[in-house]
Amino acid sequence: MRVPSILTRLRLWPRSLFGRLTLILFFGLVAAHALSFGLILHERARTIETMMVYNLARDIAISVAVLERVPPNERSAWLPHLERKTSKYVLGPVPNDEQFVTAQVPDVTATIASALGPKYVVSASAPRNTVDPFHLRLHLQLADGTPLTVEMSPSQLPLSIWVPLVVLAQLATLAFVTWLAVRLASRSLAQLARAADSLGPELRGSPLPENGPLEVARAATAFNAMQRRIADYLAERMQILAAISHDLQTPITRMRLRADLMDDTVQREKLYSDLNAMQALVQEGIAYVRGVHGVTEAPCRTDLHALLDSLVCDYVDAGKPTRLIGRFDHPMITRPHTLRRIIINLLENALKFGTDPEIQVDAELADRVSIAVRDRGPGIPQAELQAVLQPFYRVEGSRNRDTGGTGLGLAIAQQLTLALNGTLALSNRDGGGLEVRLSLPCGAPEADGGGAKLKSAD
Repeated sequence: MRVPSILTRLRLWPRSLFGRLTLILFFGLVAAHALSFGLILHERARTIETMMVYNLARDIAISVAVLERVPPNERSAWLPHLERKTSKYVLGPVPNDEQFVTAQVPDVTATIASALGPKYVVSASAPRNTVDPFHLRLHLQLADGTPLTVEMSPSQLPLSIWVPLVVLAQLATLAFVTWLAVRLASRSLAQLARAADSLGPELRGSPLPENGPLEVARAATAFNAMQRRIADYLAERMQILAAISHDLQTPITRMRLRADLMDDTVQREKLYSDLNAMQALVQEGIAYVRGVHGVTEAPCRTDLHALLDSLVCDYVDAGKPTRLIGRFDHPMITRPHTLRRIIINLLENALKFGTDPEIQVDAELADRVSIAVRDRGPGIPQAELQAVLQPFYRVEGSRNRDTGGTGLGLAIAQQLTLALNGTLALSNRDGGGLEVRLSLPCGAPEADGGGAKLKSAD
């Protein structure tokens, strides 16, 4: 675990499972391949050295035999004929060279001495600080006492030009096989992640194909079963909520009729107030259920500025001052009535719990638009900014003890935003107040909305 942590700090450790597995397998295979290749080269070098020593010993033995049979005055003329690429013969004493020192090279000298026979005493000297066993001077005497020095020079082992090409081809093959293996292993996880991300607010998505390897098929089967159970549970919960909310309207209506017959005006007004609160709660519950499961509107091309401008004008005409800041003139593909419900919910929330509401719209990215609904008021405690998006959650004091609330307005807006593939973020404003920022894609929430007719929502 220490190496990955160091690589993470150096930003060399990938964050994805695909990248990590690819990195580990590729470099592991490259290390194993390099070790095998190095062992083969080492064994090849040792074999060539052995053959070279054997051939060199035979060559020196033949050359010495030739010089023994040639008259002494003709030996100098024979030396160029005996010279090889890796050996050179010098008759007579060789002047002392400080660069050469007495060396003990048992493998080379023993092999050459064995080839020459017991009547020749072979000694060797080598350059200082050398590790090449073939960079030597061999010293011996002919039968008549003439000194003979054999100067040996190292020869580089030949390397075929196709070897680097083969190594590169092998590395490319390793990279491709690693990529293919990791892709096959991680593709099922990627499909599982995409299936989980594609679940909408109703948690019903396309089932995963239950094929492939046994482990992948089992994971897909378990995911599909889990998806069905969660969707059925939520559907049952929503049906219960809708049924209760719907059935409560009948006793509320009967209680309202009975309240009309009460003589006590004070008690009648209090009862009306309680019935109105219950009626609002029932209506909000039904609206929440519809917001989760009732988004059936088809996407279409929408003039966002016209939609927001008409909405602001409606509020101004109703005596609720609201202003629009900025504009977005590019048509976007969305569900205009669903978007209008979201903005109305946010504006109603701003008017209920704050003052001076406003809508600001601007382009967030090349393919997204941002709509912010702001107000001036008490805001929401920082620790509860996410909790208020949950159904029936009410801030302590409901931001205003006199008006209260059902705790479903922001939850409905959140569910509808998810249906539009958008995000909803809450933050407190400097100087007091709340900002609810809606971020939406400019493309279609669904694939079938791309060819719809341009519509100016109002």
